[in-house]
Formats: sequence, C-alpha cells, structure tokens
Amino acid sequence: MALFASCLFTPLKSNSDPSLFYSLFCSKKGVNLGFQKLKTRRLHRSTRIKVVDFTMFSENLFIGDLVASGLSGGIALSMLRLWEETAKRGFFDQKTNRKLVHISIGLVFMLCWPMFSSGHQGAILAALIPGLNIIKMLLLGLGMWRDDATVKSMSRFGDHRELLKGPLYYALTITYACAVYWRYSPISIGLICNLCAGDGIADIVGRRFGKQKLPYNKNKSFAGSIAMAIAGFLVSVGFLHYFSLFGYIQVSSKTVLGFLFMSLAAALVESHPLSSELDDNLTVPLTSVLVGSLVI
Repeated sequence: MALFASCLFTPLKSNSDPSLFYSLFCSKKGVNLGFQKLKTRRLHRSTRIKVVDFTMFSENLFIGDLVASGLSGGIALSMLRLWEETAKRGFFDQKTNRKLVHISIGLVFMLCWPMFSSGHQGAILAALIPGLNIIKMLLLGLGMWRDDATVKSMSRFGDHRELLKGPLYYALTITYACAVYWRYSPISIGLICNLCAGDGIADIVGRRFGKQKLPYNKNKSFAGSIAMAIAGFLVSVGFLHYFSLFGYIQVSSKTVLGFLFMSLAAALVESHPLSSELDDNLTVPLTSVLVGSLVI
C-alpha cells in the first residue's frame, strides 16, 4: 500500500522511460496502476513543459477518470462524515466545526486533481463531485431531504434553509473553478484557497483574537482580516508548488505576486459589510476571479 501511494503521487521525471513503469505496473488485462505516457501541453507561448497524466487504466482514459472520481468522491465524503460526527458528538462548537468543514473539503478535493486525466474530460468528471453536492444542498435547503448531521455541520444556527446560501455558493464555486479553470490556471488555485483557507481561518482567528475591530465593520477584526490574507496567500503558493511538481503549471514571481494581490483583495472585500449581507462565500470567489484575471 505504501509503495502504491508513493508511486501514485510521485511525479515522473521528463527523462524517465515510460515503458519501464508500464512493465512494472501493467497486467495482461491492461490495468495500469502507474503512469501514462507524458503528454505535452503549451502553457506559455515560448515554453513547453511536460505534464504527468495520472489514470488508473492507461488504455481507457474514461474508465481511469471514473476511478479517480470514485476515489476523490470517497475521500470528500469521508471528510464530510468525519465533521458530521464531530458536530454530532460536540467535539467543537458549531461555528468552529462549520469552519473546519469549510477549510478542509475544498483543499482536500483539490489535492486529488492529479488523479484525473488532462483535458476537458478529466475536468468535467472531477467537477461532477462538487456538482453533486450542489444538488444535495438544494434538496436539504428546500426541505426535500432531511439530514440533521449535515445541516448541523454546515449551518450557523441549525436551520436547513441556511444551506441555500453559503454552503450552496461554496459548492458552486469549487465546481466552477474545477470545470472552467482546472489545474492549469493559477486563478483556480487562488480562488479555492482564498475561499477555503483564507475565509475559514479568518473566522477562527477573528473570534479568538479579534478584540480590535475594523472601523468600518464592527463585526470584523484586524486579526481576522490579516489572518485571511496570510492564509489565503500561503496556501495558494503551496498549491502552486504542488501542481508544479506534476508539470501542470509553472512557478513564477509574477504568479506569486498575483496570489498576493488576490488574497489582499479577497480579505478586503470579506471585511466589508456588504459581504455579510450577500455572503462572503459569494463575494470572495468573485473578487478572486476578477483580480486574478487582471493581475495573473
């Protein structure tokens, strides 16, 4: 199991021989638990880099993406079940538990992106996972399906109608980032990291250390806004390096600086009173996309 994990998440060097891995991990039936042949993708006008394609079945990308969808969905569902149990047993207060869900689900899901194939097929099948959560939020929020554990872990006050706002916007944002920008765009990284890590950490830090409130919004603090900008930026840079290991994206000072602007803008907008009225799960992603499109 450890050998499989190390092989699955270790990028193949550009000068490696794919046939060596094929002979090691392929059976007579064609099942491949290793790597596919490297695929070239143009990311810049003057630069070509090698992209590692991960699939469970080398001869059928669609089946490989289905397997990746099952694994990713299982991981995401396991995380949700974990936080539902902590909410049910009262390990954390409801607000903290809700923010732990907020922080972890999107980031853990993004860690699974390298398991999918390159191109639109992998992006769309990956987007189906949070897309199914959109349907779930609608059914729960409209009262057509009852799941008290999910409602308690995702809502502020235990009202199922709350899921039609923040949690629904959250699922819509991750689905959009996955289907439209995918793993080759810094915008998807900054968008999800500011939404998950930035906004989640802001609430936790703000409630614990936010004694000094902002002059234009007494519900927000300097500590929370600063923590949001720092967390969103650092996690964005971390995922930039993570995806660069697989050859999906290049690390550059321009991109890092762009992440800084995105995180600062997202923190500023989140601290505005308007975000509380509209929901910061909507305003933070919109700001990240707008600023990211301008500076990256």
